[in-house]
Amino acid sequence: MRAVLRVVNRVLIGLVGLVLLVIGGSVLAVGLGAPAPSWWIHDDRHDVLLSDAERTRWRDDGWWWPTVIAVLAVLLLLALWWLTANLRRRRLAEVLVDTGDGEGALLRGRALETVLANEAATQEGVQRAHVHLTGRRSTPETRVRLLLQPHVDPGAALNDLTTQALAHARSSAGLASLPTEVRLRGVKHGAERVS
Repeated sequence: MRAVLRVVNRVLIGLVGLVLLVIGGSVLAVGLGAPAPSWWIHDDRHDVLLSDAERTRWRDDGWWWPTVIAVLAVLLLLALWWLTANLRRRRLAEVLVDTGDGEGALLRGRALETVLANEAATQEGVQRAHVHLTGRRSTPETRVRLLLQPHVDPGAALNDLTTQALAHARSSAGLASLPTEVRLRGVKHGAERVS
């Protein structure tokens, strides 16, 4: 789904960009006095964009308004699908665990996220941890956010996360690798008045 969405995004953005470039370039050229192209809907730079005759041409036909409304509804639904598909972050529902017998078992993604977050939160100086699994069930990836106390060295916290929580998750799930993106943020304390 993610690869399809990426292709749809690129094609859609490319087509919209090309249409805007062609129309905008031709409007600019005609507006600056260049001769209008043969396919252009107006004759010269003093033409209005839509004349009264063009605006009211099909208004009395019975098929016009249902067609306009149907096309706009389809465009709206496609735009909503595109928006929700781009905004939704896909969570990995299950991870394929290698049991060593050639079969395999499925582990709930939320369970692995919870265990990783709990183990990361028990590290010294980590106030809160949040884990998000992505990727495929045979090759999962993680995104980890750690909220660190002010006195904690970020390098030490990252090293502890790598050698403890992530190493345990990788070995218990029988994964060859567990690519991880880690974001570290320090706790911000407000200033206190001292008397």
